[in-house]
Amino acid sequence: MTNLIEKLQSGERLDADECAVLYDLDLFTLGKFANAKRRKLHGKKVFFNVNRHINPTNICADVCKFCAFSANRKNPNPYTMSHDEILKIVEKSVAHGAKEIHIVSAHNPETSWQWYLEIFKKIKEKYPQIHVKALTAAEVDFLSRKHGLSYEEVVEKMLEYGVDSMPGGGAEIFDEEVRRKICKGKVSSQNWLKIHRLWHEKGRESNATMLFGHVESRQNRIDHMLRIRGLQDKTGGFNAFIPLVYQRDNNYLKVENYPGSAEILKTFAISRLVLDNVAHIKSYWATSTINLAMVAQEFGADDLDGTIEKESIQSAAGAKSASGMSLRNFTDLIQTSGFVPVERDSLYNELKIYDN
Repeated sequence: MTNLIEKLQSGERLDADECAVLYDLDLFTLGKFANAKRRKLHGKKVFFNVNRHINPTNICADVCKFCAFSANRKNPNPYTMSHDEILKIVEKSVAHGAKEIHIVSAHNPETSWQWYLEIFKKIKEKYPQIHVKALTAAEVDFLSRKHGLSYEEVVEKMLEYGVDSMPGGGAEIFDEEVRRKICKGKVSSQNWLKIHRLWHEKGRESNATMLFGHVESRQNRIDHMLRIRGLQDKTGGFNAFIPLVYQRDNNYLKVENYPGSAEILKTFAISRLVLDNVAHIKSYWATSTINLAMVAQEFGADDLDGTIEKESIQSAAGAKSASGMSLRNFTDLIQTSGFVPVERDSLYNELKIYDN
């Protein structure tokens, strides 16, 4: 443990064995080192963007036990939007200042690949300035399997139809035994990493996520982070890592030991310490609550995601994020917490610093 502390103090990369014992450290020791790393990288800046989340369908071929969004017995209201409906939402969001449209769908077996992809082209034709973040690796895998396309072909179509960057969804936890319990049939961990590698090789960026606080172990989380770190060493394409806190309402995953605030903050701090090659750690307030997301800024996180405007996936499982948050509330909360709000674009170029 002495050697571990020395390496944390010097900022050296931790090996797998050292990462494995990080959870044995107390919260404030982890927080001290994670905050020092965060301050060295970003000072007191807290990043966010003005974005809109759109979920065009909730009809899904997969049955993930943790999901409360897809149409099933607990959510018996299936829907699929038309492209015109989506464009009307985009029009309103652009009028409200949105610079990113974040589009993630369920895996709808009743639609064509064109339905998934042509909306991106329509958005870019009408609003070329808008950054389209869309299609998780799980969706890419679904489109590949359903329509007989290789991953390479789907990635090429994404580029052709106007996708700018990829979200990190579908990663969940990489351990395949855990995946069999919570999302059997979904994209494998190996293929999730392969799809992001292909995307990075095209010179594009993506996020990486980790869903934690359900049936996974602490060691599963460390393994997940190390796999992200390994791919990042090769491609450099991940611009942010997002530990997503599991939401426990309205689904079929029975979780007895839900993580408390200390465990959640430890996980953020460890993410910052393990992922020394990923620039940003995002505390996605839609899963962690805005208050805990702000506390996480002192435990290694430096980003809050965005104003969101409307959110359907996490709120279906109990998160208080359905209506997003106003820009004014966002910046006020960051400033009163002693940080400097920085509005960014989707690739972390700074657009506006809100300093007093």
